[in-house]
Amino acid sequence: MSIQLTLIGKPGCHLCDEARDAIDGVLLEFRQKNPNTDVTVEELNILDDEALRLKYAEEIPVLLIDGKMHNYWRIDDERLMRALYAKASK
Repeated sequence: MSIQLTLIGKPGCHLCDEARDAIDGVLLEFRQKNPNTDVTVEELNILDDEALRLKYAEEIPVLLIDGKMHNYWRIDDERLMRALYAKASK
């Protein structure tokens, strides 16, 4: 099983830093309990991609799970954990 997380943000964004920290904390626990589920994290910068900037400029940070919007502005640790478990159980 593989899950792809995509964090969309920009440098100097304190909410993006908080989102990254929240994701790291959730993944530390999730990976310990689910060693057979591969979770990768990709970070995209809206300053490097005009289409992303136009789509998400007012919502960053944005977290996608397997390409689908999961959250924006703030990451809820418990909600992210539930989403990862739901994906892993499929």
